[in-house]
Amino acid sequence: MDILMTTIMDTIASYMWPLFRVSSMFMVMAVFGANTTPVRVRALLSMAITFAIVPVLPPVENVELFAASAMFITLQQLLIGIAMGFVTLLVMQTFVLTGQIIGMQTSLGFASMVDPSSGQQTPVIGNLFLLLTTMIFLAVDGHLVMIRMLVMSFETIPISDQGLSITSYRMLADWGGYMFGAALTMSITPIVALLLINLSFGVMTRASPQLNIFAIGFPVTMVSGLVILWLTLTPIMEHFNEVWTSAQLLLCDILKLQCNTDGAF
Repeated sequence: MDILMTTIMDTIASYMWPLFRVSSMFMVMAVFGANTTPVRVRALLSMAITFAIVPVLPPVENVELFAASAMFITLQQLLIGIAMGFVTLLVMQTFVLTGQIIGMQTSLGFASMVDPSSGQQTPVIGNLFLLLTTMIFLAVDGHLVMIRMLVMSFETIPISDQGLSITSYRMLADWGGYMFGAALTMSITPIVALLLINLSFGVMTRASPQLNIFAIGFPVTMVSGLVILWLTLTPIMEHFNEVWTSAQLLLCDILKLQCNTDGAF
């Protein structure tokens, strides 16, 4: 009877801790972790992936489920999954921040709508970039890359009370600076173009003070902003590839995976 109970507890442990890592990633991950994705769908997807990958995972060390060490193991699995999903959120927020910067410069930042991923009010331009980035993320099979990295992480970071290192958390925090830098890089061209337009209006006002700069400049700036926004969307795929490659390299460093310079592993 004791042998049967030990076997049952080991089987539960072999499925429970991978489920924590998988479900925590989907809880935070872009697209699947959004408010538009029902919790029931997220839970069923996590359980389906867990049952599919458990037979190929390395065996879990013998740890009692009701021991104090089991709590630390559970916490480490949650942190690993949350860190992986948080990287995809940073990728999406890079383009949302780009849209917000462009929207404020083009006087289109007044228009706002509910962000489907967070439920907060954000500028329309930021939502436009978010929707485009979401479609590109799914088109390049970003979700499948994340699942593959998740499965490989069980080899490099096995289930134990030792999870991500302090250096991994520092790299994750430092990548937030890269997010702001990438957003500024993508929006610098519209900023300069609109600055030149505003400068030209300043010269016109200086040359002809009787012109009502507010009545003329506001609609011209909005129309010019729409044209500049249309031109900005042309290289969005190249920008996404660069940001997504950097995010994959970050995940490889955090999860101790062997990756190439282009993010492939």
